[in-house]
Amino acid sequence: MSFDLTFIWAFLIAFAVLVYVILDGFDLGLGILFATERERGDRDIIMNTVAPVWDGNETWLVLGGGGLLAAFPLAYALILPALYAPLIAMLLALIFRGVAFEFRWRTTRWRGVWDIAFIGGSTMASFAQGVALGALLQGIEIDQTGRAYAGGWWDWLTPFSITVGLGVVVGYMLLGATWLVMKTGGELQDRMRTRAWFYGIATVGFIIVVSLWTPFLQEGYYARWFSGWGIPLAGLVGLSVIALALLMFRALHVHRHDYWPFFLALAMFALCFVGLGVSMFPYIVPVEVTIWEAAAPRNAQVFMLIGASILIPIILAYTAYAYWVFRGKIDADTGYH
Repeated sequence: MSFDLTFIWAFLIAFAVLVYVILDGFDLGLGILFATERERGDRDIIMNTVAPVWDGNETWLVLGGGGLLAAFPLAYALILPALYAPLIAMLLALIFRGVAFEFRWRTTRWRGVWDIAFIGGSTMASFAQGVALGALLQGIEIDQTGRAYAGGWWDWLTPFSITVGLGVVVGYMLLGATWLVMKTGGELQDRMRTRAWFYGIATVGFIIVVSLWTPFLQEGYYARWFSGWGIPLAGLVGLSVIALALLMFRALHVHRHDYWPFFLALAMFALCFVGLGVSMFPYIVPVEVTIWEAAAPRNAQVFMLIGASILIPIILAYTAYAYWVFRGKIDADTGYH
């Protein structure tokens, strides 16, 4: 029996997006949290915790976007026109953020301006990612041929997409706060431990709202979660998210762990991502085009899979190595230790 290459490529792209959300999520969250810290020393520590790895985190965004174009060209042609505005906003924000990350170290007079650019770029990129996700989930209007976008310029802007955008911003702030709990000490760590509690409550609230809202966006979503095996699965996912959240809160303020809050927050994000995947599958453009209808020819999939099977392990290896080298806590005087 031959492998279903289309399913494999759908999994690889979903995996790349998940790794991007996990890695660049806390990275962007740190940029948003920059606004809550006024002391230059604390801001420098925040930035130094991620300085060795931040640019490598965005490798996965390139892999996800490039993989979508190569493996599912029809989906790329349908999704991009529908989401031009939020995606362009995200890319411009990432550019401003990246420039600010480098330039703030090289100036004193303009440091405040670059700090604002870093905060604004991180916030806009996070919000735009959430808006794009919400717009995709609510559906994209396509023409009768099924091969062209038929909606308007502002179709992405809805109460649901705005809610998802705000949820992503708050969720990234939770990841950023728990990252700083893991990587710092002293007063900065104590402040982030307290803030992570509030960001965690807000994140769980957004998860509940979006989870209850999503099934009513499309009939396919409702049927998936509220009929047959979907009912116990929905209950299992919901209880798992609540359990992870409770464990995270206990790790933060009862046991006062440094590492576990971050990893539990990541697990909560990953579980939500799996839930979104269950909602959408087998559609790549909900609920219009399946992954098999949008797939590239088999020969192209085989050719690209050979390259991916070589490159993805290399990317995983150097990413893991970078995080391993710069493990441990950081302070202003001694760096990593």
